[in-house]
Amino acid sequence: MIAPKDIPQILIGIRFAIAPLLLLDALDHQTTWGFVVGYVIAILSDIFDGIIARRLGVSTAKLRQLDSWADICLFVSVAISTWLVYPKVIVDFRVPLLLAIAAQFTLFTINLIKFGKLPSFHTYTAKIWGLTLLIATVCLFGFGYASTLWLAIAFCLVNSIEEIVMTLLLPSWHCDVLSIFHALDLRKKLINSSN
Repeated sequence: MIAPKDIPQILIGIRFAIAPLLLLDALDHQTTWGFVVGYVIAILSDIFDGIIARRLGVSTAKLRQLDSWADICLFVSVAISTWLVYPKVIVDFRVPLLLAIAAQFTLFTINLIKFGKLPSFHTYTAKIWGLTLLIATVCLFGFGYASTLWLAIAFCLVNSIEEIVMTLLLPSWHCDVLSIFHALDLRKKLINSSN
């Protein structure tokens, strides 16, 4: 029997399992409606794993890092699937996509250099970015409409910049820091407690 405390891990596991299935669906350079359904289920698992973990009091740093890795696997699978099914979209959006990728790699690099691990802030801007990415992915794979990708790229850049600044502000690694304002408040508390 599944214990309630295991539900967040199961939801993260669902996301890890769906990521390669999306890629498998795209290997023949087209996708079925199963791609969209699978992606929506993955995003719902991402929304609810954190909510349930916090309600049950099992939201550990390790769990939140695992959640971030599941997100990375999912988004890489969607990116590769987009290249396989809609290569023209990748070519058309190459400059803003490269900027977004560079911003994410900069964020990851700064975190690895400073803290030795990837970020796991789960900020409000990350949540908005996730929603815009959901809209863009459903529009593209469900209806062949690519213009909503602009919104997802814009929020990727906003989120990356915010989290880079947060990383530079914080003296130690923390997960679930919801915004730059929360980071400033946390920094103040950490500095005061060390004095």
